[in-house]
Amino acid sequence: MSFLKPVLGALTALALTACSPTVGGVNAGADEGDPGDLQITVHEGEFATIQQFVTPGGVSVWLVEEPSIPILSLRMAWPAGTTTDPHGLEGLTSAMVYHMNEGAGDLDSQAFTKRMEELNMSFGCGAGLDSTFCNASMLTDNASESFELIALAYAEPRFDEGPFGRFVREQEVSLNTRETNPRYLARRALQQALYPDHPYARETSAESIAALTADVAKSHKNTIMTQKEAIVTAVGAISPEQLAPLIDTAIAGLPISFEQTLTEEVVLAEPSSDPIVVDLPQPQSLVTFTAPAMARDDADFYAARVLNYTLGGGGFESRLMKELRVAQGLTYGVSTRISAGKYLQVWSGGGQTKNESAGDFIAGIKTEIQRIFDDGVSEDELADAKAYMIGSYPLGFDSNAKIAANMMSVRIDDLPVDYFDQRNALIEAVTLEDVNRVAQTYLHPDRFTFIVVGEPQGLDN
Repeated sequence: MSFLKPVLGALTALALTACSPTVGGVNAGADEGDPGDLQITVHEGEFATIQQFVTPGGVSVWLVEEPSIPILSLRMAWPAGTTTDPHGLEGLTSAMVYHMNEGAGDLDSQAFTKRMEELNMSFGCGAGLDSTFCNASMLTDNASESFELIALAYAEPRFDEGPFGRFVREQEVSLNTRETNPRYLARRALQQALYPDHPYARETSAESIAALTADVAKSHKNTIMTQKEAIVTAVGAISPEQLAPLIDTAIAGLPISFEQTLTEEVVLAEPSSDPIVVDLPQPQSLVTFTAPAMARDDADFYAARVLNYTLGGGGFESRLMKELRVAQGLTYGVSTRISAGKYLQVWSGGGQTKNESAGDFIAGIKTEIQRIFDDGVSEDELADAKAYMIGSYPLGFDSNAKIAANMMSVRIDDLPVDYFDQRNALIEAVTLEDVNRVAQTYLHPDRFTFIVVGEPQGLDN
């Protein structure tokens, strides 16, 4: 799979010996610090050659050079997200990231958008429960000007009345539409059943949205987006010496640091013995099911991933699809997944079925979970799962944006730089004994809490 390596050894050597190169007509060595003195660690991986360095301004960067494509894909992230919203101000972080490309400095929202179009670049920010991120894509010929626009967004976001009013209106619409969204209702019911008092279970309300102000949202940016906590991944036709001063320019207007409040580990309540029903008039019922899983660094994590492929993660090759769709015709689709987050680890799944077959659908799911618990998986199922998981892995490295995103996921999960190269070997090392032991530990119907949204029938059977 060496064809996937964006940078060959010779090209890397050339990049490392470059002296004060020019990007977009600007001398990259003329900024703060001396990029020529960067301490660069090069990981020559199977899927990518990753150069690790810290900018003169103190930002940790992972870079993959791709000289054949004159585009730079950039990811910046901070280890704090929506759980930092103060009580009564739920939605604050969402308001903040919404406005990061809605005008900055002398540029209002329309002018900011026009400037991005002139530079052939994109820039936008978002937030999850535990992280905030900003993504950008640009032509490397325009990198200096593009980073200047990003720097302006970080240092002088406007939070004008027009965009802020639009955000509030969109949130108000969302408050109404979510009450008829089966997936939202299922998620809320699960949170209230398993971890009602954790920050992960908090949500926006009409009161919290009404309490938001543009000034508070603007101030909140400085509690999350700081210089010290920023991490960066980048892929494109640019060297470390070129990229480092541009990143320092971008973050120069951010606060140096801010003390973050750490999220506590989620402690799941005991599973519900009966399905939890959320009434929603509709012809189908959404069924979700959730049980505790393992942490990302658990020795059984990769065995669980392989096992999950056979249970419900392998599409039409999974047992749930073969039995509940193909054999019984109860659903168009049912799947499972493992979410091994930093503070919450669950094994979950879901699918939809007609209201009148909801009872049979749940019974079928439980039967397949029980079968794996009792009898395990076969050698053929194990081989098929590993072959697909290993064979499809390179598809995640076929664009600059995908590589940058994958690297950021690795960084957020605190995985080593050689994870991409070790991952397939870890999958291949999983044995039949491993997956069947994990099945005995984690897969039993009584461990799962079932949520049903709709007007289900037959649940008493």
